[in-house]
Amino acid sequence: MIKNTLIQNKFDFDVIVIGGGASGMLAAGRSAELGKKVLILEKNKTLGEKLKITGGGRCNITNAEYDNRILLKNYGSSEQFLYSAFTQFGVKETFAFFEKRGLPFIIEPGKRAFPKTEKATDVLKVLEKYLNEGKVTVKTNSVVSKILKNKNQINGIQVGNKTFTAHSYVLATGGTSHPETGSTGDGFKWLCDLGHTVKPPTATVVPLSVKDTWVKSLSGISVSSMKITFYVDNIKNFSKTGKLLFTHFGISGPLILNSAGKVSDLLHTGMVTAKIDLFPNTDIPQLEKMIIKIFDENKNKILKNALDEIVPPGTKEAILLLLKNIDPDLKVHSITKEDRKKIVMLLKSLPLTISGLMGLDKAVVVDGGVDLKEIDTKTMRSKIIENLFITGDLLHINRKSGGFSLQICWTTGYLAGNNA
Repeated sequence: MIKNTLIQNKFDFDVIVIGGGASGMLAAGRSAELGKKVLILEKNKTLGEKLKITGGGRCNITNAEYDNRILLKNYGSSEQFLYSAFTQFGVKETFAFFEKRGLPFIIEPGKRAFPKTEKATDVLKVLEKYLNEGKVTVKTNSVVSKILKNKNQINGIQVGNKTFTAHSYVLATGGTSHPETGSTGDGFKWLCDLGHTVKPPTATVVPLSVKDTWVKSLSGISVSSMKITFYVDNIKNFSKTGKLLFTHFGISGPLILNSAGKVSDLLHTGMVTAKIDLFPNTDIPQLEKMIIKIFDENKNKILKNALDEIVPPGTKEAILLLLKNIDPDLKVHSITKEDRKKIVMLLKSLPLTISGLMGLDKAVVVDGGVDLKEIDTKTMRSKIIENLFITGDLLHINRKSGGFSLQICWTTGYLAGNNA
């Protein structure tokens, strides 16, 4: 008889999870819930560092699309690999998991789901309680120096001068977005060393940087309803309508983040510019009539004060910067017809020159990771290392912003923990 090299009583733990982020915590908690002795190794001082900052600290926990066939359209070429995984633990199960533990959700436009408290730290508290209930051993400040391998199995994790062993291992170190939270790509290197094919990471859901200095005056200002049109060498390419956030380096917000991949492709073909229409539902003649009416009602005001009645909140200073040849202290009744038309045209086409995409440090979503062909996506088990399970951002799965990334963490984390 051939001896099984994975005899459970030889090991320190049943399951070791490397990485204490969203998918790692759910994987560890689920294994412990099934009665396993579990260890989490986390290199940061605390668990869930990236989770704390998701959604601007509000935590876009999932997307409330319950139809898996519709939901999975948001995962590009990965769609075909994920049906079984989402059938086992999808959006409905995510809602049930958190609501059962006292954390209800609210749904915002685009079906983006947030905790009702709008605090990412409350999501973390639920997961930490889950770990405590399962008596999971958590070792923070634990930097993994080496993963020990024997043929097609992992047989130990080295941390400093200590080696921890387990029957099964879950790799949940995250990708490379927000490296300040500890996501520095360590997992990609280990996976390559273990024999996996790893696509190099690139920022896919990321803000855009612009050359225009006027944008800096709007840093932190959001416009709730606008239309942005992108051009390549002055030829119109595509438009998007929705909310936009100005930053000190350029433009952001869900609409921009989800356009970044397409803009990236355009940047390889020519000079990319854009125009922002602050009144997308009002045509030029209607907008001019509106401004004439406001000017008539405020004819003795100076222009910079009258603009408060016209432009979106917070945008006046930038508008004045772009109206270079019009005196902002001029009385409204002295504004010429020609200058009024300039104001109208500017409000319908604020000019931008796109200089590029921001880097991995600003990315909301980074693609890259293990090719899903090398994963049994029913269990998240590696097809190369028989006692390894891989989760979250270590998997090469394209997706948009809007809760789709965290749902991948919940789904793959649960399946890994369930099967490890």
